[in-house]
Amino acid sequence: MSARDFSVLFSVILIVAMLIIPFPSWMLSIFIIVNISLALLVLLTSMNMQEPLQFSIFPSLLLLLTLFRLGLNVSTTRSILSKGEAGGVVETFGTFVVGGNVLVGFVVFLILVVIQFVVITKGSERVSEVAARFTLDAMPGKQMAIDADLNAGLISETDARSRREKVSREADFYGAMDGASKFVKGDAIAGIIMVLINLLFGFIIGMTQMGLSFPEAIQKFTMLTVGDGIVSQIPALLISTATGIVVTRAASNGNLSSDITSQLFAYPKMLYVTAGTILLLGIFTPIGILLTAPIAGLMAFGGYKISKANEREEHLPEEYVEESQIDEMKSPESVVNLLNVDPIEFEFGYGLIPLADTNQGGDLLDRIVMIRRQLAIELGLVIPVVRIRDNIQLQPNEYILKIKGNEFARGELLLDHYLAMSPGIEEDSIEGIDTIEPSFGLPAKWISEEMKDRAEMFGYTVVDPPSVVSTHITEVIKSNAHELIGRQETKQLIDHLKESHPILVEEVTPSPLAIGDVQSVLAKLLKEKVSIRNLPIIFETLADFGKLSTDTDLLTEYVRQALARQITNSFVNQGETMKVVTVSGKIEKVIADGVQQTEHGNYLSLDPNMSQSIIEAIARQLEELSLQQQSPILLCSPAVRMYLRQLIDRYFPQVPVLSYNELEANVEIQSIGVVNIE
Repeated sequence: MSARDFSVLFSVILIVAMLIIPFPSWMLSIFIIVNISLALLVLLTSMNMQEPLQFSIFPSLLLLLTLFRLGLNVSTTRSILSKGEAGGVVETFGTFVVGGNVLVGFVVFLILVVIQFVVITKGSERVSEVAARFTLDAMPGKQMAIDADLNAGLISETDARSRREKVSREADFYGAMDGASKFVKGDAIAGIIMVLINLLFGFIIGMTQMGLSFPEAIQKFTMLTVGDGIVSQIPALLISTATGIVVTRAASNGNLSSDITSQLFAYPKMLYVTAGTILLLGIFTPIGILLTAPIAGLMAFGGYKISKANEREEHLPEEYVEESQIDEMKSPESVVNLLNVDPIEFEFGYGLIPLADTNQGGDLLDRIVMIRRQLAIELGLVIPVVRIRDNIQLQPNEYILKIKGNEFARGELLLDHYLAMSPGIEEDSIEGIDTIEPSFGLPAKWISEEMKDRAEMFGYTVVDPPSVVSTHITEVIKSNAHELIGRQETKQLIDHLKESHPILVEEVTPSPLAIGDVQSVLAKLLKEKVSIRNLPIIFETLADFGKLSTDTDLLTEYVRQALARQITNSFVNQGETMKVVTVSGKIEKVIADGVQQTEHGNYLSLDPNMSQSIIEAIARQLEELSLQQQSPILLCSPAVRMYLRQLIDRYFPQVPVLSYNELEANVEIQSIGVVNIE
């Protein structure tokens, strides 16, 4: 533990000791001066804060200072009742401060108690209670605002995480502050009770045990009690004022010891002010310079040391800062930030602004948050932030979706209409504007709200514009997820996996496979819509076969076979029959014979006429299946699967190609067609 930790722990132990062990009067005087100094320092610190989190340990510090003050009250009460004295400071406040008039001193004490208990403490308690309630009520709205800024591209993931953490810490603080304000209220009540105890039992002890007359007992113990009460209520009043100021501060991440020493002394100049005040207190009052000077000198020395330490860590010459700023503006590097390309951009015309404007009821930002979460679950990939902006160069109702600066999709919306898709039988009474559904290319109509109920009655699928565009965004990102995973994104996935499977990651990367090799495998899987969420199985397979080959095409095939259950379940439910189109042995032999092996990997090299014949044969089968409203799945042997995928990828990118090894052994397969050539 550091010296800071020991200092705070020693202070807590000292408080406990004051409650039990009698201290000499001179030591009580020192503690009283320290109490006044700390109260003044807390007040000045709370008044000079710029950010709420700069004094977040105030609730805990308030408890410690309250206990310290109560411990002093117990010690001075013990000293007054047992010895008839409580040190020079108490006597000074009882004689010099109130002019020797006990009645005046008692009135001053009562005024201080009333001000603290009725005005400041009561107000601070109420403000803390209301602030806690409103802060907790505002948390959901703040979280949604952070998510909205994140999806709009105004802040980064790191900034969003920091802001969410800040909101959480503020909520924690308000709850703590609501309870901490009760300390101050209880302290005021305890002060009143102790004064009454000192007066009552002081009279009794003075006359019965010390042999004082009634007037002498009244004079002596009233003076000591008033002095003790005032010297206790002045720092209590300062702390109560600070409570009202700090009531809007937030909680902290650090431990109590480090936060007290770092945050309480965050303003070294305030140490100078406090030291000067304590020094003047010793010069112009009978307290004495010998008592206050060491404390003032210690605080001034601490302020000097802290200031020098801060200068060594953070100070930069002013000339250097100015020159660096000018050089930065003139340097060509200042333009580099303009070259950054957002991973995903959604741009729209001015007519679609209500989609994204929450003040007009737009929920596009919330929908994109859900899209990112949905795709993270489905694909196992963290989708980058979607930057949303309006573009006056587009038509008013037009929007485009870009991935890494390139346009991938374009559409048009009519905000005051609904998109109706026919169930297969057109109904002439459904009037609207003919269009094409952007996500799946189906014929559709934009219909008015009055026509909506009628269309639904005839079996049309009717969706609102926000659902249309969110579905389009989802499908485009899902179809092009492989474009979004690079080496940096792969490194993040690997680091996440390493937290739970460190040995597995070490067996795969950096040897025998580099991050680029892993990225290539993951991208190939995503391109064929195979989720990479089950990274442990993927890495287990790469660990087994990565030592035998670094051919990413071959490794991808091994991974697909390891994910057989996942792939099977993505096409057929448990107990159902999978309907497939098989590839004839003749075509498989042609493809196998056309594979060329080189030192840089294998590739398919077919005669153009043969390639055309195979593609036409597949097209005929797909056309027959579309008439039967069947979803096509091509099934072939493992040896030719990836080459067949490469052959038809340009013509039929949405058609899945599976091998026998990628299907579960217990799944029932029904062939509804065969691809063959003459």
